[in-house]
Amino acid sequence: MFIKQLYTGCLSEAAYYIESNGEAAVIDPIRDIDPYLDLANTRKAIVKYIFETHFHADFVSGHMDLSKATGAPVIYGPQTETKLPVHIAKDGERFQLGELSIEVLHTPGHTLESSCYLLKDKNGKDHCVFTGDTLFAGDVGRPDLAQKENEITTEDLAGMMYDSIHSKLFPLSDEVIVYPAHGPGSACGKNLGPNTQSTIGEEKRTNYAMKASSKEEFIREVTKGIPSPPHYFPVNAMINKEGYESLSEILKQGLRSLSVEEFKTKMNDDVIILDSRPADIFTSGFVPGSINIGLEGRFAEWAGSLLPFDKPILLITEPGKEKESIIRLARVGFNKMAGYLKGDFEAWKKAGEEINMIINVEPHELMLDIPFDKNLLILDVRKPAEYADGHLKDAVNIPLDKLTDSGNLGDLEDHYNIYIHCAAGYRSVIAASLLKRRGIHNLRNVSGGWEKISAIQNVEIVKEAAILN
Repeated sequence: MFIKQLYTGCLSEAAYYIESNGEAAVIDPIRDIDPYLDLANTRKAIVKYIFETHFHADFVSGHMDLSKATGAPVIYGPQTETKLPVHIAKDGERFQLGELSIEVLHTPGHTLESSCYLLKDKNGKDHCVFTGDTLFAGDVGRPDLAQKENEITTEDLAGMMYDSIHSKLFPLSDEVIVYPAHGPGSACGKNLGPNTQSTIGEEKRTNYAMKASSKEEFIREVTKGIPSPPHYFPVNAMINKEGYESLSEILKQGLRSLSVEEFKTKMNDDVIILDSRPADIFTSGFVPGSINIGLEGRFAEWAGSLLPFDKPILLITEPGKEKESIIRLARVGFNKMAGYLKGDFEAWKKAGEEINMIINVEPHELMLDIPFDKNLLILDVRKPAEYADGHLKDAVNIPLDKLTDSGNLGDLEDHYNIYIHCAAGYRSVIAASLLKRRGIHNLRNVSGGWEKISAIQNVEIVKEAAILN
């Protein structure tokens, strides 16, 4: 028996490779399938099955491309509705994999087709369970993504999840290993723990949802305080359900190198200029109108949350990072790639083209300016929960994912001297680039963000909301 978790940190996503006697199965593959093929080739195994725990909303699955490459069937659980060529398994159906077997446990709740896969060893003993978005380490899947108006409510799905967990997972032995589809940072739950695997016994002891004393309490706890899903979730769920263009075609489009003149010509079209260089490099100079989302952070998630899917993307990257940028964009459903700037930003500078910059200031400079500048506005782009934990007096909270709403931007008039900060500096540079693209230029980025601001001696930290009038 060989089991390998293949974890993609920027998406907090876990895929799994299982193998026995030269036969392999892959569970919840992401869009770029080379790691699974390489692993199978290295181990001289054939991929026999591709299991999907549900229609994922937070990334585009590699299920169809992997099926074409290997001939392996794609398997979903009961109540799956799709026109794609998949095998819809029955609850309790078993699939032989070498000396092992994999049993389908239908566990609706996160979605209607959600299913877990129970792996049994050669003696038929339960070894581990791949729980998808039904059960995480310290949390359960959110029950609000598959609701249907006038048909199924969030509370209905939460009730289904309670029944699924208590009928299918609770009866398993405490030592059975839990392999979920996500780890910390994922938006598929409310507050996932720090681990990417657990055991049934550990979750019974520590998971707030599994400790609920009644179904009613479970529903209350699971539905309380669910944040709004990222904008790209319904887009990705639809792509996974209806099919997609192959990654090789997207790479072919995106890996077209464009001279400065060609790049400028394409800029006249209705396009998005995306600069994936690190935030601290971007601020020192960039192509006017560019949006910065650095590869060093949760690149794909922020791209999916902030950028439109119907416009071509022109890329500016660090040298050699073009392919990585395209692949990570494709993971969350971006298919329209218009090419990249040959020679990166240095070529733009050498050509003598206009450049823009973002002024960085240290937190102590902000603190010195606050008492004397009547037009100073502190823009805190952290999440509401982060803001509630502590913020500067009179700081205005507009979370980064809300900055694309024109109603919010209307309050940020150019007579303000805007100081932007987040937790550490990644999101604030994204925010600054978005504001500059919209013509708001009188701004500064606070280096180090809240981490450095809150460390200043005698800084006043408050915990009530401030509203911009």
